[in-house]
Amino acid sequence: MKNTERKIEFRRVNNDVNGNPRYVCHFLSLLNSGEFSDISIHEQYSKALKRAKTIGGKKFHNKQYGGGVVFQSYNIKETEKQINELLK
Repeated sequence: MKNTERKIEFRRVNNDVNGNPRYVCHFLSLLNSGEFSDISIHEQYSKALKRAKTIGGKKFHNKQYGGGVVFQSYNIKETEKQINELLK
């Protein structure tokens, strides 16, 4: 069986108000390679955000990381695995 999982680069950001750890990745990490060229950036971001919301992701409202999607996670490897499952 071929391992097709992609390595996603997450960046640790400040905890949420309840002290839970949060991680941000770029929205392009939530798209397949064929989804880049045919639609606008706005449509790509909307599609990635919709996909992320199914596993608890949210739009990252912060200037330090444009185009980010934030996940609250104690196990970022599991979150990465869930993203890869969405992309299959």
